[in-house]
Amino acid sequence: MRVHHLNCGCMCPFGGALYDGFSRSPMAHLSCHCLLLETDAHGLVLVDTGFGLQDMARPSHRLSGFFRLFNNIQFDRKLSAWQQVVDLGFKPEDVRHIILTHLDFDHAGGISDFPHARVHLLQRELDTAPVRQSWLQRQRFRPQQWGNHSGWRGYATGGERWFGFDAVRALDDLNDEVLLVPLPGHTLGHAGVAVRQGDGWLLHGGDAWFYREEMRQPERHCTPGLRFYQWMMCSDREAWRTNQQRLRALSLQPDAKVTLFCSHDRRELGLLDGR
Repeated sequence: MRVHHLNCGCMCPFGGALYDGFSRSPMAHLSCHCLLLETDAHGLVLVDTGFGLQDMARPSHRLSGFFRLFNNIQFDRKLSAWQQVVDLGFKPEDVRHIILTHLDFDHAGGISDFPHARVHLLQRELDTAPVRQSWLQRQRFRPQQWGNHSGWRGYATGGERWFGFDAVRALDDLNDEVLLVPLPGHTLGHAGVAVRQGDGWLLHGGDAWFYREEMRQPERHCTPGLRFYQWMMCSDREAWRTNQQRLRALSLQPDAKVTLFCSHDRRELGLLDGR
């Protein structure tokens, strides 16, 4: 399986290095790290979608004013998953599956650009995100982005174990090459996506953590800006803390052969896509 690392969105919140750990300007630079998988039997598979073309065309309708301002979203058609699929020489209709870590606005915006794709996610996310009980949930979960899509597939937790994690479900039609790893906390139905690559694995951790130094060292280190953002967006703090500790332990296992990465660390994305 060939894996492409894509940046499908740019957010530049005020705070510079207090957010991303490297920017010298007052504005930080956060990515929307997605994957495009070339599979032999199932066409193209997107893992998360970032911001879509309709987000750029109708931002005030599709996205909340709060997050457009707070995250200082920078729209660029070249960063859309749709455009990057085309730039790689494929047709948008070649994308047959979309796998979501969760339904936040900066992960699900591109769903509408691939109307024929089947969308895979945890059933709990599919059940809870549309309810939008609180003000914050109404800002983060935007049915304007995905409410008209058909072809959803929700997965209950349960299945074989993967590196000690309690519940993993192989996706329909994709054998055991791609797995959903439930990681609730950031949202109630949040998941990681594990992708088999050679004799090892990639783990797209979504928003289970935000900063590269939260993993691969015994003690968590996170910038103040991203520490606050994670606190603000967390739906279940106990589950979030537990899963982050378990992920950190996995990242420190020398024989695990698992490469972990999150959605919004631009430096981490640069290391993985070779830029």
